[in-house]
Amino acid sequence: VQLQASGGGLVQAGNSLRLSCVASGSTFRGYSVGWFRQAPGKEREFVVGIRWPGSTITGADSLKGRFTISRDMAKNTVYLQMNNLESEDTAVYYCAASARGILSTLRVPSSYEHWGQGTLVTVSS
Repeated sequence: VQLQASGGGLVQAGNSLRLSCVASGSTFRGYSVGWFRQAPGKEREFVVGIRWPGSTITGADSLKGRFTISRDMAKNTVYLQMNNLESEDTAVYYCAASARGILSTLRVPSSYEHWGQGTLVTVSS
């Protein structure tokens, strides 16, 4: 499966943004999907995920309640809704897919076989 992430851009703190991850070459059926982010000089961080068939995997406490994931199987798209954005949320955001779906591993980047190219989110304060 090939993944294409989009929707990033420049946004003011306090505002919202929705990222999209579209799959091609296959559908998301059977795949767990995660959103990760990586800020300059930092390690890739798990944001939120959805484990097949549909349970949500939450990330750090600072993200809970602000970042949510959803999936539209008809559009073969997974979304990341980001609300009340902060300057610390500035990063490149990646979507990733895993066919293995082992719950205990889905917050780890190496558990995902397929990655999108990333989309940059810049939050100005």
